[in-house]
Amino acid sequence: MTTLMQRMREELVRRNYAATTIHSYLKAVEHFREHVNAPLDQLGPDDIRSYHAHLLEDRKLAVNTVVLNVCALRFLYIRVLKRRDMKEDLPYPKQRQRLPVILSPGEVAQLIGAASNLYHRTILMTLYSTGVRRAESDTPRGAGGLMSWAASKAVESWVWASRVARLID
Repeated sequence: MTTLMQRMREELVRRNYAATTIHSYLKAVEHFREHVNAPLDQLGPDDIRSYHAHLLEDRKLAVNTVVLNVCALRFLYIRVLKRRDMKEDLPYPKQRQRLPVILSPGEVAQLIGAASNLYHRTILMTLYSTGVRRAESDTPRGAGGLMSWAASKAVESWVWASRVARLID
């Protein structure tokens, strides 16, 4: 490990970053160093720009992976090397906006009707009528975890029932 990488590691630890974040950032910077094959403190914006394009076009990495690499390089250049001017040269890639899947009223009725018992049906009706999103129902706090488990069982039974119905038809 080079002294610059050691300084970066110490700075990450000093700022109380998670162990997985430290590992990911160091790995990302190491990949960058291998790609450019030059000392990190002597690189300019053009090298970073070409690496950024390499990640997106050649390696076809997911946007979140490229964001992690950008965060690691930003940390290196802004926090460790104190090169504040590099911030503009490390933009985050545009993230694609995904539209949520919305069930039709018939699909909601079919989902609730496929619940195997009154308990599951009640949980599904409560979740639907309160407008709770799936991620909110997954919280392990209180009854949320139990509701999540029961709802997932009801969804599994609905999927199984719809598959059987397709086989019968």
